[in-house]
Amino acid sequence: MSKRVSRSTARRLARQALMQAIYAWQMTGATLADLREQFTTSDQMRKGDVDFFLTCLRTIVSDVAKVDALFEPYLDRQVQQLDGVERAILRAGAHELHGRMDVPARVTLDEWIELARVFGATDSYRYVNGVLDRVARDFRQEELQADFDSGQQPADQSAGTDPKDTGPDDAPLSNDAPSDSDDGRV
Repeated sequence: MSKRVSRSTARRLARQALMQAIYAWQMTGATLADLREQFTTSDQMRKGDVDFFLTCLRTIVSDVAKVDALFEPYLDRQVQQLDGVERAILRAGAHELHGRMDVPARVTLDEWIELARVFGATDSYRYVNGVLDRVARDFRQEELQADFDSGQQPADQSAGTDPKDTGPDDAPLSNDAPSDSDDGRV
């Protein structure tokens, strides 16, 4: 008998799968149909929020240039020069901050910073925090101000806030999958 998981756990599992799917897409150019098949049938996603995963993945892969434009002004290098894990996390986090107003900004920031802490390079979470914090200010300023006014703390006070002050200057280059790699709807 399968035990139900909380919505937050289901979303956490979906975010981790989303990061992995975007990373796979960046490295291999896999189609949306292939990514859907690979990740929605995984053990991890049996308890994950599949709808959240598919909606985010479809948007990011089909319109990656617009997603990149959400965070590119805050980078200290070109998007293509980012580490693949950082790039996947920034794409997903920026998309969620901009396009998923149903998810509180603090939750989005906390979740993506934690994924960067677990899966990224040693201090990449600091870089991710700095970039996503600026994206959040662009699209969620009123919400963040209300959190501040109510005494809530920022998402991750231990992380740096200026991405230009952190992160390796020689991050590996990787090819980006073309946005027209979709051979079917997700």
